[in-house]
Order: sequence, then structure tokens, then C-alpha cells
Amino acid sequence: STTDFFPPLVDDPSDFGAIAAANACSDVFAMGGRVVMAVNIAAFPEHFPPTAIAQIFAAAALVVAEAGGSIAGGHTIRNPEPIFGLAVQGVVNPQRIFRKSGARVGDIAVMSKPLGTGLALAGGSDADKAAAIAGMRTLNRVASEQLQSFGTGVHAVTDVTGYGLAGHGWEMAERSAVALVIEASTLQAYPGAREAAQRGVRTGGDPRNRDYVEGNFVDIANNDAAAALCFDPQTSGGLLAAVDAPTAAALLQSGAWWRAGSFIDGVVQISLQ
Repeated sequence: STTDFFPPLVDDPSDFGAIAAANACSDVFAMGGRVVMAVNIAAFPEHFPPTAIAQIFAAAALVVAEAGGSIAGGHTIRNPEPIFGLAVQGVVNPQRIFRKSGARVGDIAVMSKPLGTGLALAGGSDADKAAAIAGMRTLNRVASEQLQSFGTGVHAVTDVTGYGLAGHGWEMAERSAVALVIEASTLQAYPGAREAAQRGVRTGGDPRNRDYVEGNFVDIANNDAAAALCFDPQTSGGLLAAVDAPTAAALLQSGAWWRAGSFIDGVVQISLQ
């Protein structure tokens, strides 16, 4: 079981509901599981438009159905600020569960979605924001199923969310007792995100994420924009996986994944090169 909820980060109620549902389901897929059911967790101001509430719930239900589950109820309270999310229940084979630990020296770090949801929403054009919203509405189900098909070639998996690539990458490296090299030249970002970072746009979570990995992140590339992409908090971000070389080659050839870096021997830290 897992749960996640937050206030709106987009204006459209349907987008809000869909993104919240995809985000809440992500932990199940990051563990290699399948979604069974979910319950809504909601809070709305007293005079919040009923049509908007209906749109949020309907969009979330569609995403949960796409994830393979169903909405089995929920709970709503009054609150000055709207909040929505879900508690999700899933099942996973205990012999094939994905964990954050287990990355090995020589593994390739691959990701299933671009970075920069926060930067695109904060500093992108309307078209940039639309692209990020489309990405956030996308479930990690297909990515998870792809990883499951490679069996023992997959050594560690997590989803990249609030702590960004740097924070979640650090967790994987620390728990695996290996170093993670993030390759600045290969970082993929949503349209407008890199440009926003180059203009100095930063999200509210950026400094908190820097504090989280303080002393364990080295920007050898001296690339402020790339570092900002790594520290940008992601909503409904992609899966980060540590995989062996043959698995990485197959995933990259599929076009649905991109190379974020590699795991090496040495001081347990993250370096941006």
C-alpha cells in the first residue's frame, strides 16, 4: 500500500486528477507490482465548484483503471486549499520485487521519463507546460512491465519524484554502496525545462533537495543548468533503474528509455560529469 496527495500544480481539474492518480500509482510500479484498487483522499474549500470536483474524480478513476485497478471509495473533508490524491493497494511477487538497493558496479542508470516537470511548469511556455502535463499524466505501468521482462538484468529500481534525480539517485547509490555518475550531456528534459534552468529559474523544492544530498553531490561538470535538472522535484516522474549492460542496450534501443549515467566503484556519492 502507498499513498500520495498534494494541492493543485495545474489549473485544469481533469489534469490535476489524472496527475495525482498517476503519481500515487507510481510507487506500486516502482516495486514491480500491479495496481489492484485505490481510494480517493480529497479536501476542498466549502464553495469549490462541484463540476471541478467531479472532473478531478472522473479523471483519477480513468487513470486508475488504466493502471489495472478500480476506485473503491474515499474520504473528503473541507479545507481552505484543495488537496487530492489516492491511497493505492497493489500486489507484487515477493521473489521479484524491485528495491532501491542492489545497484552494482558497472550497471547503467536508465530513466523512463524526461526531467524538469517543476522547471517547465514554473518557467516554460504554454506548449512546454502542456508537454510536461502529458508526461505527468502518463503511468509508469509500461515502463515497469518492460523492466520485469528483463528478469535478473534489473538490479535496482525507484521512481523519481519529490527529491529529484539527485535525491533519489543518492538513495539508490547509498543503499547499494556504489557511486553514481550522472552524465550531463545525456540528461533528457521536457521542452522548456533546460532553457528555464539556464535562465536561472528554480522551483521551491530545489534548495531542499540540495540540502538533502549536501556533501554527497559533486558537480564536476560545473553545469548549473544540468544540476538544476537533477535537483528539480518531479511530480509523477519516471522510473530510475540500475541495469546490466545488455538490458540497458535493449531498453535504450526501444526508444522509451534514456541513459542517465552509470554506477562505479569508489566513494559513495553522486557526481555530475
